[in-house]
Amino acid sequence: QVQLVESGGGLAQPGGSLRLSCAASGFTFSSYAMGWFRQAPGKERELVARISWSSGSTFYVNSVKGRFTISRDNAKNTVYLQMNSLKPEDTAVYYCAADASYSKLIRTPDYWGQGTQVTVSS
Repeated sequence: QVQLVESGGGLAQPGGSLRLSCAASGFTFSSYAMGWFRQAPGKERELVARISWSSGSTFYVNSVKGRFTISRDNAKNTVYLQMNSLKPEDTAVYYCAADASYSKLIRTPDYWGQGTQVTVSS
């Protein structure tokens, strides 16, 4: 049974940091591209960052470039999203996703996590 379990969300002040983790099980994690999506109230879900199976390729949406870093530890079956210099507009539910294809991950990932709330507010 495939599971993606996110953790690390919560409340942060503007300018603060949070680190999200996503623990994967039930599939060959080291062969899958991984990504983080987010959905703010009233908005469509958007891809925030993705990383290839080998960590050789990464992508960031323009709004988080220079502030967020995606990484993975294939030995621990875990993908991370380090979020620095947080802004109120980063407030959203953040979802972890997995797909065997780095390109297909953008549109229709094979697997989704349940999401974790990130709120940036003073």
